Amino acid sequence: MALAPASRDSAVAWTRTTLPRGATLIRFRWRYEDERVKYAGRGTARIAPPDSMRFDYAGPLGLGAGAAVVVGDSVIWADPEENFRSLVPALPMLWAALAMVQPPREGAAVLGAVDSTENRRRVIWRFAQQDDTLDYVASTGPAGRVLEAEWRSRGKVMARSRTQLDAQAHPRPVSARVDFPEASARFELTVGVVDTAAVIPPELWRSRR
Repeated sequence: MALAPASRDSAVAWTRTTLPRGATLIRFRWRYEDERVKYAGRGTARIAPPDSMRFDYAGPLGLGAGAAVVVGDSVIWADPEENFRSLVPALPMLWAALAMVQPPREGAAVLGAVDSTENRRRVIWRFAQQDDTLDYVASTGPAGRVLEAEWRSRGKVMARSRTQLDAQAHPRPVSARVDFPEASARFELTVGVVDTAAVIPPELWRSRR
């Protein structure tokens, strides 16, 4: 459907509605596979809104463990860095998988639309910034609440995600799937615990240990 130019302020206001109200801990199971390998394990995301995340992950029996701190669309540190970047090649898609959206960059072209029918409502946003375009569709309808995202770079689709949310007043992620067509890869997560009373020790932002 056609999208109309929109103000960055309105887009930022919408992205804020996707974030938790305070520090939040999310525990989940994850699976990654491509044409060569398959991995699975557990992970934890600690969110300090509006833009900070500590992301921990480990494979079976704790093998392949790693961690990273992300602020917006930047990796502050990752240990080991190569493992994190292979598991999470696109930060906007990681945020979207957890049902959160970071605001468009300064200077990005912003477009949007609202599509409503009797039993479904969709809010659509497009953030076009430099070589990258990010599309988001937040739907409420018979299938429940869903956040979909697509990342294109120079016109080529790099990743698509679909996240199912629960039915609470302030929705939380339940499960997500991210597909990377170029690499024939897929990342899935299933949320087990969402703790909205979490306390995040300051030292966790500084290093893995």
